Amino acid sequence: MIFLDNAGTTKMFEDCVEVHKVFSCQEFYNPSAMSRLSMEVSKKLSEAEKFFLAKLGAKEGNVLFTGCATESNNMAIKGSFRNGDWEYVFSAGEHPSVYNVAKKMELDGVHVHFVPLNKKGRVDLEVLKSVLNEKTRFISVMHVSNETGAVNDIVEISKLKDSLCPRAILHVDGVQGFMKIPFSIRKTSVDLYSFSAHKIHGPKGVAGLYVKNKNALKELFQGGGQQYGLRSGTENVSGIMQFKKAVELIDVDKNFENVALLKKIFNERLEVCEGVEILDFCGSPYIESLIFSGVKGETMLHALEQNGVVVGLGSACSSKKAGNRVLEEIGVAKDNVVSSVRVSFNAYQTVEEVRMAADIIVKTYKDIKERVS
Repeated sequence: MIFLDNAGTTKMFEDCVEVHKVFSCQEFYNPSAMSRLSMEVSKKLSEAEKFFLAKLGAKEGNVLFTGCATESNNMAIKGSFRNGDWEYVFSAGEHPSVYNVAKKMELDGVHVHFVPLNKKGRVDLEVLKSVLNEKTRFISVMHVSNETGAVNDIVEISKLKDSLCPRAILHVDGVQGFMKIPFSIRKTSVDLYSFSAHKIHGPKGVAGLYVKNKNALKELFQGGGQQYGLRSGTENVSGIMQFKKAVELIDVDKNFENVALLKKIFNERLEVCEGVEILDFCGSPYIESLIFSGVKGETMLHALEQNGVVVGLGSACSSKKAGNRVLEEIGVAKDNVVSSVRVSFNAYQTVEEVRMAADIIVKTYKDIKERVS
């Protein structure tokens, strides 16, 4: 089976299994307890936090370890919310764990702006500039689109924030960007940055939220006061240490080059097939969308799986819903949206695999077209 839905999840590094054994069966102690062994585990968690800060390129702040990116995003938004005459700004291309929170806020009477995407799949900076003002409390912009791979210019967005609403909090959903594209928080004005383990060959059930100023974030639930009192509950030590191991194994620049090559080879095999359109937004090489004229994306997905290739239909978190909000937002015709699938690579796949996958995709599409014509 050739897996081309790596934006949905990735195969975990086998080295992480060994780390799990160590911190589940040997150094299994509760980091909040007072024994020497527990304090040694607590020290390793502190070291892991510093490790992630360095990987994020942060010169200050903290990292909260959460259960998933959805929790990180919810914590960022809800933890930053304050009553009053404030305005909240979100891009229209956000992941459901951001977008749906924003829609709920809007229904509850909060003043919410949704900034549209341009034809390149990025946040429209002119519209963003027009809505930012002294009442802006919070801005949330995705780093890399989980649907198209389009990359938002976080440096430029930071400049707009600094000039138009310096007191606002800037949150970035970095799930598809962290350890995939070169980035350094210290070059931006980012206050909160969400990232996840299972998107980069780590385990499911652990994620992170970078917090520049922990005093600006309120706790969402009460408990034992772990993680600076912002996320009470015993830390998932094994998951955090597995996450750390996964990051240690990744070479961002080398992987980026490898994936760019894989995507180029893959697309060259598809470009010769009439009826197949590649939606390439020249962003992250890890993600792109394909349109199969005259064939529903769901039909292609199931047929491809039977033939040994797994693709996606956009965000796995909204796969039960019809359509694709992000593709529609950037102007893709509804008929084409229905005929789209998402393809996403990982850096450890081979040229042979992607060539074979492309050939299977072409053959599958032609076979379906012949049957329905």
